[in-house]
Amino acid sequence: MGVGAAAIFPATLAIIIDIFRDPVERAKAIGVWSAVSGMAVAFGPISGGLLLEHFYWGSVFLINLPFGILALVLGAILIPSSKDPNPRGVDFPGFILSIAMVGLLVYTVIEGPHRGWLSPITLISFALTAVLLTIFVRYELAAKEPLLDVRVFRNARVSAATGSIGIAFFVLFGFIFLVTQYFQFVRGYSTLSSGVHTLPFAFGAGITAPIAARLALKFGTKRVVSMGLTNMGIGLTIMGFCGAQAAYWGPVVIGMLFLASGLGLVTSPSTDAVMGELPAERAGVGSAINDVSREVGGTLGVAISGSVFASLYGPKLGELISNFNMPNEAVAIAKESAGAGFVVASKAPTAEAGEAIRGAVSEAFMHGFHAATFTGAAVAFVGAMCALKFLPSRRQHD
Repeated sequence: MGVGAAAIFPATLAIIIDIFRDPVERAKAIGVWSAVSGMAVAFGPISGGLLLEHFYWGSVFLINLPFGILALVLGAILIPSSKDPNPRGVDFPGFILSIAMVGLLVYTVIEGPHRGWLSPITLISFALTAVLLTIFVRYELAAKEPLLDVRVFRNARVSAATGSIGIAFFVLFGFIFLVTQYFQFVRGYSTLSSGVHTLPFAFGAGITAPIAARLALKFGTKRVVSMGLTNMGIGLTIMGFCGAQAAYWGPVVIGMLFLASGLGLVTSPSTDAVMGELPAERAGVGSAINDVSREVGGTLGVAISGSVFASLYGPKLGELISNFNMPNEAVAIAKESAGAGFVVASKAPTAEAGEAIRGAVSEAFMHGFHAATFTGAAVAFVGAMCALKFLPSRRQHD
């Protein structure tokens, strides 16, 4: 599934670039492409929740089979053939180095709260990640057929737009990781209901993305992307001030709408900026760069947001339940995650004890939730300032 998913985004974007050569038409097409991607963030959990409530867990995988078969048939009929006139070989050393580098970084970030951020193994892992990054860049510069032509990042528009996409998906995936737990564990929504409550995000992204690339043509990529990242930062800041039972049709929806509009304002113009700087025959390279920035940004967003949350949730819960006279084993389990904490509460010997544990878990969860959302907001605001400073508003060559 991972391999297939990784192949879809670059291929679909490359096809769009090959078909729509006019800059204005390309901007519109990329806007629609980005809108569909943004709306899927909400519709995916809804369909998954619906299946999980009525069928066994494997149905969330099997449901993709008919759609995959339909896509294969329609793709063969409707999609025109296009390929690089000078196809390259597979860069296996670069492939292995990139997996090792990203994998080690994600592992280090995830394990940081448990091992300690200043523990020798954590510091050594970060150092090894930096070494692998250096080796990867040097190897790709010397390779005749590199996995990733890092020279394209000498173009400020490509590098700044790619960074903006990565930051946007860092913020997005970190938010999705946190808000689904917030809806299910703290507010008590079912799996399906949690998905339904993310619908405002889908509507916001669906409305904003199609017009964002055209706004960039009028006002410049710099302003639009910077505003998008600012909106995402505002959205997370609003979510960071939400309490456990904050009004849904209030700060929660407003925060999601800011996030969704920000995502649309960033992804569509940034993607168009990257693709517009590369010749049509290298659309696959631009598509791959765009996809890698999304995947790496999203992966780090989940890892870092989760690490910030875990670093605060466990200690805070331990502090809150220190006088509850609970078995050490139960305390250890409850500190692992909010879900585990609520399971422990459900098995408490009395209703009063269970309610007290649930209250402590909710309070500890919100403590970590607020810190993680404010961290994401800070990343978004810094990204907005960087886009304003480093992202050129117009194409650097025609």
